[in-house]
Amino acid sequence: MTPAKHGTRPIVVDETPGKKAYCQCGLSANLPYCDGSHSREGTGLAPIVVTVDAPGNKAICQCHQSGNRPWCDGTHSKL
Repeated sequence: MTPAKHGTRPIVVDETPGKKAYCQCGLSANLPYCDGSHSREGTGLAPIVVTVDAPGNKAICQCHQSGNRPWCDGTHSKL
């Protein structure tokens, strides 16, 4: 089993409305979006799937410790 990679800062994207799958393993070549790497690498993890209702900047958590995943809540600054 390949362990998850953890970033130290969020990835900020100018998001569009719609269903999104955000990577939780950190192995995606298309971060912050899932590309199926978790399955290929056997991480045992799955993406967080959400529906974005409104366009705008979104900070996607990469430390995976946020209390509001997939959104960053600043927890990375305390790790």
